[in-house]
Parts: sequence; structure tokens; C-alpha cells
Amino acid sequence: MESEMTIERTTTGCKELDKLICGGLPKPSVTLVSGSAGTAKTTLLLQFIWEGLQKKENGLFITLEETPDEIRRDALQYGWNLEKFEKAGECSIEFFDPFELGDISSRLKDLIIVNNYKRVVIDSTSLFGMYINDPYKVRKKLYKLVQALKDANCTALLSSEIPEKSDKLSRYGVEEYVVDGVIILYYTGMENAVCRNVAIRKLRLTNYKHGTFPFDMTGEGIKILRDEL
Repeated sequence: MESEMTIERTTTGCKELDKLICGGLPKPSVTLVSGSAGTAKTTLLLQFIWEGLQKKENGLFITLEETPDEIRRDALQYGWNLEKFEKAGECSIEFFDPFELGDISSRLKDLIIVNNYKRVVIDSTSLFGMYINDPYKVRKKLYKLVQALKDANCTALLSSEIPEKSDKLSRYGVEEYVVDGVIILYYTGMENAVCRNVAIRKLRLTNYKHGTFPFDMTGEGIKILRDEL
């Protein structure tokens, strides 16, 4: 494996998560963020984009389900005013209709390069299957998408919703094979308490920490609770 000292990394916006993955995600790379409903996938994606904006790294948020206004409101609950950066041309929130994606790879690659986006998120790849029923075709399309993101020299996060109590790592069971990394978010309801955990299941070029780590939702986003990171 290439020495980790020579690998440029992109911080996630969650400093405790960065400690688990040797300082951040390899640059460029594409990482899948999977979890059932309510596990804070979109929050982590927004936290990633916000972190980049603080470091003068242009960010692109592709939403396939919520509207851009809904994404902006999601961010504002943590004090992340994306609209200010949109007006400055440093951030963009784009809605892509999942039924009209066509060749999303070429379209997205051009968009990233022209606008010098260093961080890109897509929420969520689960919507791909709404019009592609063949797992092989889903995998092929996702592979092309991942390659386009890498060719554009950005660091990207893709989200995927998985059914409750499923042992899969993604919606279709193919996404994890075409990406560089997989981060799983878990949600467990126990009587009146809610427990959320994160686990790194795969991350190339990284000697990441194994196990599950509890996290909490704070006014500043996701914070992993374990002290011995």
C-alpha cells in the first residue's frame, strides 16, 4: 500500500470521523454513505460540503429527491448558510430528476470541471433503481458515475438508503463494489432512547479503525462520542 504520509486527504467536517480514517478521505475518491431512514446520511453530506466551504473548496450538492430549498433548510438547522456561498459562486445545489438522468456521468463531469468543484455529494443513488430494474445495469451506471467523479479530480460522497434490518451495505447490493469506501450509519431505538452508530466498512489506501462508534446529533452536526479514537 502507498504510504499514507504521501496521500492527500479531504477532511469530512467531523473531526472524530477523520481520526478513524487517518485524517480524512483520500483525494480524489468516491465514498458511499449507507444507512436506513433517519440515520443522518444527509447531515453528514451537508457537513462534508460545509467543511469544504470553510476551506475555500467549492462544493456541489446533487439532490435526486429533496428540492434545493429543502436542502438549504436542512443545512440551516445547524447554522450552515449555504445560500451565502451559492451567491458567491462557491457552492451549488442542483436537483436532478432521477427519471431524466440519461448520461449523468458526462454531464456531471463537465459541471464539476467548469466550476472547479472540489467536493461533490449525490443524495441519493437509491433513486437510480426507480427506472433501472436490472442490478447489472445499475452497477454499470454507478461505475461510470464513479469514474467520472474521479476523472474530475474531486472527492465525493454518495448516499444510499438501505431497508430496515437488511444485511446489505447498500440499496441494491452493488454500490459498495464500485466505490473506494463505505461508511455505514446505524440507527437503533431502545425504549425512549435513540442510539446511532457509525462504522467504516471499506476505505482504500487507508488503515482505518474497525468497529462501531456511537455518535450524537448536535447543533454543529454529527459528533462521534467515543473518547479513545
